Amino acid sequence: MLRTNTQEPRATPRVAALGGDGIGPEVVASARHVLDRAGFAAQWIELPIGWELWKAEGDALPARTLEGLRSCDAALLGAITSKPEREAAAELAPALRDRGLVYRSAVVRLRQELDLYACLRPARTWPGLGELGLGGRVNILTVRENTEGLYIGLEFASLAESPLSAWHAERYGPDDGRVAASVRVTSERASLRIARRAFDAARERGARRVTLLEKPNILRQSGGVMVECARRVAASFPEIELEVENIDAACMHAVMHPSRYGVVLAENLFGDIFSDLAAGLTGGPGLAASANVGDFFGVFEPVHGSAPDLAGSGRANPIATILAGAMMARHVGQGQIADRIENAVGAVLATGGVRTPDLGGTNGTVEMTEAIVHALESDSAYVSGELKPPKLEEAIDV
Repeated sequence: MLRTNTQEPRATPRVAALGGDGIGPEVVASARHVLDRAGFAAQWIELPIGWELWKAEGDALPARTLEGLRSCDAALLGAITSKPEREAAAELAPALRDRGLVYRSAVVRLRQELDLYACLRPARTWPGLGELGLGGRVNILTVRENTEGLYIGLEFASLAESPLSAWHAERYGPDDGRVAASVRVTSERASLRIARRAFDAARERGARRVTLLEKPNILRQSGGVMVECARRVAASFPEIELEVENIDAACMHAVMHPSRYGVVLAENLFGDIFSDLAAGLTGGPGLAASANVGDFFGVFEPVHGSAPDLAGSGRANPIATILAGAMMARHVGQGQIADRIENAVGAVLATGGVRTPDLGGTNGTVEMTEAIVHALESDSAYVSGELKPPKLEEAIDV
């Protein structure tokens, strides 16, 4: 947890529920229901976040929410709506429109304000869903640097406002239309600690290789820092190979031969792109969970967005948020609860009897949630751990 003192972690963790926008409150409610029925022990608090706060207050992540999060051990987040700057400004309450307020992603700010520097995004083949992906054996963990890169928000609406104005004028002349600029930042500190996370995860998983996705042949300075730091960390893990691969080539290879990837290390944007590709290989965003963690505190969320067109329809797939809840349970030391939830999800998917529309079925949010709860509370050998859901093929080369 991100504390300012040295108190020991609580025996019963304090957990924030951040419903957010669109389908967010619905899938968080489903995940909390499954966690509760699985025996998850926590003190829950609810905190506000999201688009309605932006419109009414001019801040999607108000100070009171950050203060509340700093008193917690973890948070479960649903989904956040984000829009481009001009659209966001147009939706502000009339009294706020002349104050120069600029919208910034609440999720990106959470990661930066709370120093949640590692984004962990697992993607795996689930039983009974082979037809939804592109095939092949998939068991990938993307370890994404979460605080730097192009996501730092250092942008210039025109080059005249930036240090690049002279360069642009010399290269293109003074009248070339509007040109904007975004700055990518890669620090040694951030690169070293995210590389350590990736190698620690590889050691824990028994993986033989970490694949760093970069573009150092083009982004020579920022990419070069990342490669150099990964190599320094790799020297402390002699049993694990470091492979460096260009991000564009990796996206192609992952579609063709997904089993060659196990633990993937990447900077912010590249990790975002590759983890979405990995989710597509395994059935889509409805199954993709994510953890944003620092040294103590963590925010756990589905990869999917707020899906406003589905809000209130009861058709959203809650599995990604339920799996995020399982990751959260493991993070706060309740690993057996996490195992039971993941096994219950696997049991439901293996039978194929209940599927939401994104998985090719007609069942809704409540039906999927209740099916997982039923699997939890039955004497199913899957859930007890006596019988695991059908395993991935054994020859995964990671």
